[in-house]
Amino acid sequence: MNQVECVECGAALSVPDNVMRGEILVCQDCGTELEVTELDPLTVDLAPLEMEDWGE
Repeated sequence: MNQVECVECGAALSVPDNVMRGEILVCQDCGTELEVTELDPLTVDLAPLEMEDWGE
């Protein structure tokens, strides 16, 4: 199990060893969605917000 720091609140997040780039993690302290951007070293950033398409 790896650990990484939440970029929003600084909490330590436990990350499974089999995590993949692009995977979304949720900080258990602040609820922020984080995207795994790099695997070596393990790096996360704020996940992009998905826009509603409203069926268009």
